[in-house]
Amino acid sequence: MRPLAVLLALTTLFPHALPAQRPDSLSEEVRGYVAVDTAVVALTNVLLVDGTGAEPRPGQTVVIRDGRIAEVGPAGAVQVPAGARTMDLGGHTVIPGIVGMHDHMFYTAAGGRAVQMSYTGPRLYLGSGVTTIRTTGGRAPYAEINLKDMVDRGMTPGPRIHLTAPYITGSEGGGSMAVVGSPEAARRFVAYWASEGATWIKAYTDIRRAELAATIKEAHKRGVKVTGHLCSVSFREAVALGIDNLEHGMLTASDFDPSKQPDVCPIDQVGEMGLADPRGRMANELIATLVKGKVPMTSTLAVYEPFVANRPTKDARTLKAMAPELRETYLHLRHQIDSTGTGPVAEEGLLRAMAFEKAFVEAGGVLAAGVDPTGIGGALAGYGDQRNYELFIEAGFTPAQAVKIMTANGAKILGVEQRLGTVERGKLADLVVLKGHLTDDPSVIRNPTVVFKDGVGYDSAKLIASVEGRVGID
Repeated sequence: MRPLAVLLALTTLFPHALPAQRPDSLSEEVRGYVAVDTAVVALTNVLLVDGTGAEPRPGQTVVIRDGRIAEVGPAGAVQVPAGARTMDLGGHTVIPGIVGMHDHMFYTAAGGRAVQMSYTGPRLYLGSGVTTIRTTGGRAPYAEINLKDMVDRGMTPGPRIHLTAPYITGSEGGGSMAVVGSPEAARRFVAYWASEGATWIKAYTDIRRAELAATIKEAHKRGVKVTGHLCSVSFREAVALGIDNLEHGMLTASDFDPSKQPDVCPIDQVGEMGLADPRGRMANELIATLVKGKVPMTSTLAVYEPFVANRPTKDARTLKAMAPELRETYLHLRHQIDSTGTGPVAEEGLLRAMAFEKAFVEAGGVLAAGVDPTGIGGALAGYGDQRNYELFIEAGFTPAQAVKIMTANGAKILGVEQRLGTVERGKLADLVVLKGHLTDDPSVIRNPTVVFKDGVGYDSAKLIASVEGRVGID
């Protein structure tokens, strides 16, 4: 078996079998970003938002031992082991490592730019506190397979990568996507990419019901899951076919379009969905179908926001990370959108999408999140994941709910919730130390100081500095 296939088999059969990645296995380059490599570390006096949905708890201590969380509790009740490196983090917040569920390893931007992020992507994700990602559709799948191998072997810094195959779509699609015109073609596609190590398949807008059904059936036979950015197939149809996840939420749900025809994608998809009532009859029926079918959704609010006029979409960190010519193009497009006051996505559409996601969670739905670093280039890897937190707070979620969406829920969808996603004893020490109290100010999510992955603490500032001026190049 290929090494990647062996690792995947071990993870499936023995979810606790794989050891945490240790500092002595890291390359010299990766070690240059390491700030904490002590086997036993105590993070004391922190505000803890643990990812379970429980209320934030001040004055907590988290003990890390050999890459795992050894103890968690009130500072006065947890004994710090002798010889531990103690980090007094009063005035800081600790959350689980973010699980990015729509975090591509490619980037598209204004002016038609499209690049693979083999260098900037993994550093931005990890430096921003994202310790696990699902690629959710690949344009250069072997670049991503090889990058995953490099990260797993400690040769380059980055998050854990759950691989998704190239996009699969119908005859109206194309480009870098696989076009399948028959159920048999869909089955061949799934069989090939499952053998190459993909654990997810991403169905795209123009796929038809027959091909999607064949994709799902073949994937499940091989232990692979299927998600979709759909249009020709409605959300309710996809649930009936057995899909495992749905992307983007309300603004891609063609169920809301009264003119929708079978196996045909409406022309003005986002515009039509953005006018729908997020708490009306259709929304309630759709949410009930998703909840009953136990199909989670992935929120990508951060990628929609740059299309909306007069939103805070010119973050200084984002502009500094962009290549100079890309920055100029992006700012020019932002000026056009803001000066006219009308972007491709209306403000009301974004707010309705937020309300739909809030209603979905209130009804018992499982919501996860990702940045989707595509669109016009304003949603960057990692930074967009962070921005989702602020947008969730704007939507009315509590800090505990927002953190759970971005951590534990993603781990649950990936099937790794027994290993990571919450700050609990025995789990892998994937933790983000944030400067400030997250419950007082949502923008604290932008302030990671140390990001622990497998108990190794990475210097966020060094990772971020390494990509400045390179986003849009590599």
